[in-house]
Amino acid sequence: MSLGSDDFLQHIRYEKRLSHHTLTAYAKDLEQFSSFLATECNVSQPDRADFRQIRSWIVSLVESGLDKSSVNRKIATLRNFYGFLLRRKLIEADPMAKIQALKTSRKLPVYVEEKPMETLLTDVDFPDTFDGVRDKLVLELLYGTGIRLSELIGLKTNDVDLYKQSIMVLGKRNKHRIIPLTQPLLDLIRHYSQLKETEFGGKADGSVLIVSDKGVAAYPVLIQRIVKRHLTLVTTLSTRSPHVLRHTFATHLLNRGADLNAIKDLLGHSSLAATQIYTHTSLEQLKKTYDQAHPKAKK
Repeated sequence: MSLGSDDFLQHIRYEKRLSHHTLTAYAKDLEQFSSFLATECNVSQPDRADFRQIRSWIVSLVESGLDKSSVNRKIATLRNFYGFLLRRKLIEADPMAKIQALKTSRKLPVYVEEKPMETLLTDVDFPDTFDGVRDKLVLELLYGTGIRLSELIGLKTNDVDLYKQSIMVLGKRNKHRIIPLTQPLLDLIRHYSQLKETEFGGKADGSVLIVSDKGVAAYPVLIQRIVKRHLTLVTTLSTRSPHVLRHTFATHLLNRGADLNAIKDLLGHSSLAATQIYTHTSLEQLKKTYDQAHPKAKK
């Protein structure tokens, strides 16, 4: 990494306070870009690259078969990087000024239908053990609140307000939001907390809500495994991730008449534009119902 790259990564880690996942992605993008410059352009540092060399890297990414959304994420990394260098007066002009993101077809969110979710959370047997109740709580929190994987892992025990029946979530850009909890979910949290105390006798990490079988803070792969294992029981979706439950939360709310602005606030979106994709999902569901039920629909 060059000095400029190192400074940039320190900036987004300590000043912008972006997530570890985002930091890792930015570092990987800059490392790949630096490697391309060194081998293909004979340029030793990314802060010395010009428009043509950046464009060549983007072309090489597309020709390698990388999907457009991934290429656009790397373009966004470079846009933030050179913007940082320009503000610090480490470069005189922004080489990204003429670079545009690739046009992509917007994919509709993948979500689980209501009936399978009801089956999973009502009919599937979860053992009344620490890990059994913990796994159910993970599913109930993701589906019942729409929080992100990183937000679930970051939940502190003190973030749960039993009196106000809510949780406080630390989301992107270091913003907090309050999400209400249902009484059954609150009862499940209480039961889980009792089992955690019994299981570990106070030796578990008491600062975080969700812990592993060893009592340490939960980590992404653990949550991903829990979600995938249980969604496999009720759906054949190719994607069975924590984010699917976030999409499911939002889609089910919208299908049942929830206000789009309220869904935006619950999801922690910075603008309504990011939330509006769920209106397309809802419309697709309406079309599907029409095609199946209306006598004049195409069969």
